[in-house]
Amino acid sequence: MPDKGLVPDKGPSPLLREALRTVASTLKAEQIGFALAGGYGLWVHGAPEPVHDVDVAVADRDVEAAAVALAQAGLRVERPPEDWLFKAYAGDAMVDVLHRLRGEPVDERLLATAPEHEVLGLRIPVLPASEIVLAKLEALSERNCDLEGLLAVVRAVREQLDWETLGAAADGRPFVEAFLVLVARLGIAPDESFSKICHTDLPPAR
Repeated sequence: MPDKGLVPDKGPSPLLREALRTVASTLKAEQIGFALAGGYGLWVHGAPEPVHDVDVAVADRDVEAAAVALAQAGLRVERPPEDWLFKAYAGDAMVDVLHRLRGEPVDERLLATAPEHEVLGLRIPVLPASEIVLAKLEALSERNCDLEGLLAVVRAVREQLDWETLGAAADGRPFVEAFLVLVARLGIAPDESFSKICHTDLPPAR
């Protein structure tokens, strides 16, 4: 995918872009390992730009150091009840700093899978598209079932996805399986992956 270094500063989400730059440059300066995740990570891989927040992942052991560094850089740090992230605000722009993904602590091994990309003038590690999509799929539930947004990003990055790995995530997760059946029947997933992902012999929709 082309890097995002040449995207003009003024865009659909200038406050979020500036927050992304501030958080990334602060963590880099403090030598705290991190990787861009979530919607902006998928944006780097070719998906539509998000409009709600920025997600970055840091190692679980570095979460306190990251919170202190961002607070000292002038961001407002808040600790929500959830024990897998904290929030950093640059004005009204929100950055979710994730230290657990898919129910597991973020560690150096996960961060090592994130190659650097040119993003808004900075070299920033970005998690692979499959890892980000997996986290979004495993978050699906009756109360969190925005298939429209997920379809848009999966369609945009489909050639970068490891469909066998995504299919394995469907085991015991009916919402994940339902979504993968949908993308297969819509022709978004490769034809040869259909049976592996969906565990069914249903033909594609006409």
